[in-house]
Amino acid sequence: MVSLYINQRRVGEAIVLDLKGRVKVRGHTVELHKAIRCLVEEGKTQILLNLSGVTHIDSSGLGELVSSHISAGSHGGVVKLAHVTQQLRELLEITKLTTVIDIYDDEATALSSFTGQTLKIVAPKPFFV
Repeated sequence: MVSLYINQRRVGEAIVLDLKGRVKVRGHTVELHKAIRCLVEEGKTQILLNLSGVTHIDSSGLGELVSSHISAGSHGGVVKLAHVTQQLRELLEITKLTTVIDIYDDEATALSSFTGQTLKIVAPKPFFV
C-alpha cells in the first residue's frame, strides 16, 4: 500500500511537489528523495514542497526533508516548505531546522520568495570509473 503520493507541477521557474499521505520510514521516503535528486540533476533547483496533504511525518520523514535540502543545496538549489502543520512546525523548531529550511504558511508567499534568488554555481565533481 502506497502511503505517500507526489504530484509535480511547474509554477514559473519553481517546481512544486504536492505531497499527500504519510511521510514515514515504510512510507516511500525514498521516492521523495529520488524525485528531488532527479529534479536537481535536470537543473531544476527551486523546489517547493507543499505539505498541505501530509497527515503524518516520522523521524525518517524528517530526515528525508533534511537530506533533500542538502541534495538540492549541493547542486546550487534550495528546497522550501509550505503548508506545514503545527505539529511539524513545532518539531522543526525543537530540532532547530527552522534555521536551515525556509518555511512558509502559504504557497504564494513561498513561490514569491524564489524571485530574485541568486543560486550559486557548483563546480562539477570528478567522476571516476
